[in-house]
Amino acid sequence: MYDIVSIGSATRDILINADNFRSLDVPDFSSGKGLCFPLGSKIEIKKIVFTSGGGGTNAAVTFARQELSTACVGVVGNDLNGQEVSNELAREGVEIKYFQKHNDDYTAYSVILVDSSGERTILSYKGEGQHFDVNKIDFDQLQTKWLFLDSLGGHYDLLEKAVNWAVANNIRLATNPGGKELEHGLEKLRPLLKNFSIVIMNQEEASGLTGIDYKQEEEIFKLMDEIIDGIFVMTKGPEGVVVSDGKNIYRAGVPDSPVVERTGAGDAFSSGFISEYICSMDISKAIQFATANASSVVTQYGAKAGILKKDDWGPWPLVKVDINPL
Repeated sequence: MYDIVSIGSATRDILINADNFRSLDVPDFSSGKGLCFPLGSKIEIKKIVFTSGGGGTNAAVTFARQELSTACVGVVGNDLNGQEVSNELAREGVEIKYFQKHNDDYTAYSVILVDSSGERTILSYKGEGQHFDVNKIDFDQLQTKWLFLDSLGGHYDLLEKAVNWAVANNIRLATNPGGKELEHGLEKLRPLLKNFSIVIMNQEEASGLTGIDYKQEEEIFKLMDEIIDGIFVMTKGPEGVVVSDGKNIYRAGVPDSPVVERTGAGDAFSSGFISEYICSMDISKAIQFATANASSVVTQYGAKAGILKKDDWGPWPLVKVDINPL
């Protein structure tokens, strides 16, 4: 019996940092900024890191390092990069026998360009990550107490089958849904979301799903509390996090910690929250560990190197959690 099974994306990541990378204001871009370097030139790379990524595998490593019995379900190509992803998970003590290996495409791949401030641009090749085959997942073999669903590449059939199976078998559900899942819209997702014990989104995602401006925080939580019987977590970047369990509102900021680069911070927060909640069933402690885990991850290159181990909450003071009744 596993404590938790993680289903989600798996990628091979290469992170590159060079002194010649420049961040410039570009009003036409959605972020308002662009990462630039000289066209037609050869640029010396200052730092290069090869690792694995993807929300499903990142979460699985957090769960395993918190000494939860963990399995991961993902899709890779039948290639060297897919083998490297599998090998890294196996070294972390994550069960990988449920991974799908396909010959249709390459393993999903990300080239992550990091500037001097730690901000990055990700060049993402989805590859086999788009080809989850729900019929190849033998859910009855996934004997587990919790099921975590990350980005599923927009496969609604997989999402629906996983939720229905978990409900039928009294397995608790947690999710940090990907953008493709949220594109299905609130009307379609609502019957599924009500079954989750923990739902985690950032404020832009919550605003997009509910159709409520992210500044109208109280209205977002009012609606999400109506939809979800469990805990709704909304992260707010440098402003911290707000959590509701339908009875109380919990608020916390972020510690003043150094930033090398931000890849995997969201995954570290969500998996940190879930793992500590599984261990202690204490929302305040879950917020504190999630924040510590995310703060640790951004101090190193890649999504996994900084993930905390059992009983290590990082060198920073724990964030203060304010609790107010609804």
